Amino acid sequence: MNATGLRSGRYSGMTRQVDGNGTEGQLADLPLATREIAVDRTLGPWVVEYVDGQRSLRQFFLHRGKQATIGSRRDADLVVEDACISGIHCQLDASNGALELVDLGSKNGVYLGNARVSRARLDYRAATFTLGRTSFSIRANACQDSRGSGASIAGLVGRSEPMLRLAADIQRLAKLRAPVLIVGETGVGKDVVAQSLHRLSGRNGQYVPLNVATIPESLADSELFGHKRGAFTGATQARVGAFEQAHGGTLFLDEVGELVPAVQAKLLRVLEDGVVRPVGSVQGLATDVRVVSATCAPLVERCGSGQFRFDLLQRLSMVTLLVPPLRERRSDIAPLVQSWLERFRPEIGIRCLTDAALARLCSHDWPGNVRELGAVIYRACVGADQTEIDHVGVERALQSQLNPRAKRARDPKEFLTLAEGNVSRAARLAGLPRTTFRTWLSRESPSHSEGKPTVD
Repeated sequence: MNATGLRSGRYSGMTRQVDGNGTEGQLADLPLATREIAVDRTLGPWVVEYVDGQRSLRQFFLHRGKQATIGSRRDADLVVEDACISGIHCQLDASNGALELVDLGSKNGVYLGNARVSRARLDYRAATFTLGRTSFSIRANACQDSRGSGASIAGLVGRSEPMLRLAADIQRLAKLRAPVLIVGETGVGKDVVAQSLHRLSGRNGQYVPLNVATIPESLADSELFGHKRGAFTGATQARVGAFEQAHGGTLFLDEVGELVPAVQAKLLRVLEDGVVRPVGSVQGLATDVRVVSATCAPLVERCGSGQFRFDLLQRLSMVTLLVPPLRERRSDIAPLVQSWLERFRPEIGIRCLTDAALARLCSHDWPGNVRELGAVIYRACVGADQTEIDHVGVERALQSQLNPRAKRARDPKEFLTLAEGNVSRAARLAGLPRTTFRTWLSRESPSHSEGKPTVD
């Protein structure tokens, strides 16, 4: 069975010893969580999804008050073709309002994360469960089958229900002119969503990305709106701003929550009337620009503290897209790993992961999301002495990171201390792009010297 595309004849989830007759032996003592469960005990119906041997996403719907058996036998309610799953392996029981997972005397057991369980209540954001070599995801309040929605979009990797919904939303919103605010944790791929919106928009102009967190406050006006020659000291020639560059296309404002207050009012005016006024010019330029912005910052809280204009937030978020964190779509880890392996192949060569290695990746919480996954895969590839990467290599790559729990710190200098003065490592600890972290550090510590910290 080849469900992951990572290695022929193997499936993500767990490693088992198999003899020449195909009879499985002892389960290896490894982390086994490979799919997510996000279930609210008061809701229903639930959608149960897994990836079959042909790499197709399969779904089964369980309504409140009902029960369903899972097994390899044809009389099971959910039939799964997996030689390591018993005929009637387990039961999902929603008859009491909550959702319970019950082992029906299976040979190989039911696993929630690392633990084998005989009965478990699946609460909201519980662990994952694995049967044999197959891993399952359960999602609450899925009112309709999503298999026909969310057609594949270039750059968006994954067929989990959250990603299918996101793909469907992107296709539905792409041709609109209204501003879009993309919300999500750092590293989830907000820039990929923005590029997809532009690519499907049908707009003929350029896609212009601009990370506003990297722009010095003194140059923000010029970067966004441009300036005339002689508009200020040092303006020896005219400059075309990002809005004018993106005329007829899309302007992507990444980390928009870091936009300096002085420029927020001007941005709001441009969004309202579509006219850009370069610095030093008395004449405005009409522009046709679709603005897509992204943030991992709590903008509503910043509005309450006066750091961000509420009226600007309302304008930027006429349409909002939420990009799910990786821990809520663990079923996408296998195809994401394959995508990273293909990306690194020209530089590092062919690499593949064992089932145990993939299982270890799926058990991690990924505070840095897809970006962190890519970094771990790269380190594992570089550190591998052979083509195959086992769970030891993955564990080594994971442990080489600084503890992500350090994110609890509130002061950027705490991160810098933990990282021994290394800005790049401190930014990873904070879960922020390095440029954003530098901006935060300079604002919190105006006297901070850029020359002292090191950068890896």
